[in-house]
Amino acid sequence: MTDKTILRALRGETLPTPPIWMMRQAGRYLPEYRATRAQAGDFLSLCYTPDLAAEVTLQPIRRYGFDAAILFADILLLPQALGPKLWFETGEGPRMETTTTMDQVKALKPTDAIHDTLAPVYETVRILARELPRETTLIGFAGSPWTVATYMIAGRGSKDQGAAHRLKDTDRATFQAIIDRVTEATIDYLSAQVQAGAEVVKLFDSWAGSLKGQDFKDFAVKPAKEIISALKARHPGLPIIAFPREAGEGYIGFAKATGADCVALDNSITPEWAAENVQVSGCVQGNLAPEHMVTGGDALVRETLRVVNAFRKGPHIFNLGHGITPEADPENVKLMIDTVRGA
Repeated sequence: MTDKTILRALRGETLPTPPIWMMRQAGRYLPEYRATRAQAGDFLSLCYTPDLAAEVTLQPIRRYGFDAAILFADILLLPQALGPKLWFETGEGPRMETTTTMDQVKALKPTDAIHDTLAPVYETVRILARELPRETTLIGFAGSPWTVATYMIAGRGSKDQGAAHRLKDTDRATFQAIIDRVTEATIDYLSAQVQAGAEVVKLFDSWAGSLKGQDFKDFAVKPAKEIISALKARHPGLPIIAFPREAGEGYIGFAKATGADCVALDNSITPEWAAENVQVSGCVQGNLAPEHMVTGGDALVRETLRVVNAFRKGPHIFNLGHGITPEADPENVKLMIDTVRGA
């Protein structure tokens, strides 16, 4: 289905109407999602029950007709598959058994063992490949090694990724070993998603913005390049989106440096700046501020049109600058889509 709009944009086409999907489009802002999650019992059970994970992936497609569906999973399923225990604290988010010493790195499971844990994720992809409308692109994903490593090292999310930075600065060998293990496992994980039916894959580096200078090159750019190069060697023609969130000036040249077909943009940069500095190198995705999905109104329409107009001269996939939040109003999502498609 090479005529799918997102695939066309990823090949570098400038389309009259940008294709649209939304990060976390399967989420708590939708009543049907909340009902299915309650049926699953807890978040990890939802991720690991293929029928239910496929159902929540399909819900926003049925409701809104997005141009893409993104697999419902979590970036921490991969490190869990390497051995560390993972659980979710209600109202507080993920918790993970920490990996901070070389002995603990050596104790991680071999990469070829991850598929035993992740088999339900691949089954979800297979279900979606069968059930999605023929015009809808299926996106698989994983967390980028730096972002995944921050959770493995700290055992939880943090505002400054301090634990990961301290390990990076005080025990470079152990830190690099963690990055290398996650990089290797991510290649196999995403490759398995493609074999199951994913048409595009996306790398989420949610904490890339806290890497500065040479660290950004070493731990945001280099692992992404390794993953993308390996995936394209295994799956020629596979489109890949990279999201080095809050990279700022680091967005410039990121696609060329890593081999990504598209760079997803957060909303800490303006679309005008991104059009001039990033889109000149190829497809971009983004970057409406997620809070407009909460507040709606004229500002939503105005800022949606601003994004569309800023990127209208090049390949663009419309999206938010980060994931939609639980407080969002589903009617505002419809207004955003109608605005994009009516522009």
